[in-house]
Amino acid sequence: MNNLSSLYSFELPPASHWSLVLRRGLQLKLTDLAGGANVGMMFYNPLDKLERYNAPDTLKCQHTFKLTKGNCLYSDMGRIFASIIEDDFGWHESVCGNSTRQQVEKRWGKRDYQQAHNDWQQNGFDSFLVELAKYGLSERDMGANLNFFSKVAVDENGNLSLEQAGQKGASLTLRFEMDTLVILHSCPHPLNHAAHYPRTPVLCEISEAAPVADDDFCRNFRPENQRGFENNRLYYLGAGR
Repeated sequence: MNNLSSLYSFELPPASHWSLVLRRGLQLKLTDLAGGANVGMMFYNPLDKLERYNAPDTLKCQHTFKLTKGNCLYSDMGRIFASIIEDDFGWHESVCGNSTRQQVEKRWGKRDYQQAHNDWQQNGFDSFLVELAKYGLSERDMGANLNFFSKVAVDENGNLSLEQAGQKGASLTLRFEMDTLVILHSCPHPLNHAAHYPRTPVLCEISEAAPVADDDFCRNFRPENQRGFENNRLYYLGAGR
């Protein structure tokens, strides 16, 4: 496990959103501080924002439905934005999308910022839109997002349900293999039907990652990941678009 000291830490409050550019060679550790967290996240290439996280390619090339330690998170250019190098929750999903204003109001009532201030009930879709606008992006640029700390189950008819949202103290560490624009929020998972609006803060810690060795677990987790790392290498040699 990488125990390098933190360069920056930030507690993301419940029902909040954030964005930042993380350079290649940094890692981001997320920790569910109270239990029940959901962290929605999207990735973009900050130098070419048409390149973004691709959920179908990430899942199919690694022959998985869930994401956990060893999995790499792919762009639509076949490159790797980040690798999951540590994970003690063990099950994260990338197919259910975001909570919307309509869903939140139907389940937990309407409450806007002017009335509730910091206790308002933000939704994931609008949270992403606020952050995307800071970089000249809009609704048309929103793709399928990751939902960290959310485990879903599938029944015999293919219906999805939220089996578990977060776990107190659970953490996940992403190592960034490319310079990456990270958009994230701490709003409820779209399948969360809790009696009360979930409010769980998430600790975000940024540190330097150890160099990627030839025997790196994520690099060798699937043969496809080796090709993804080679695509990254070509990109940084200036030989790839």
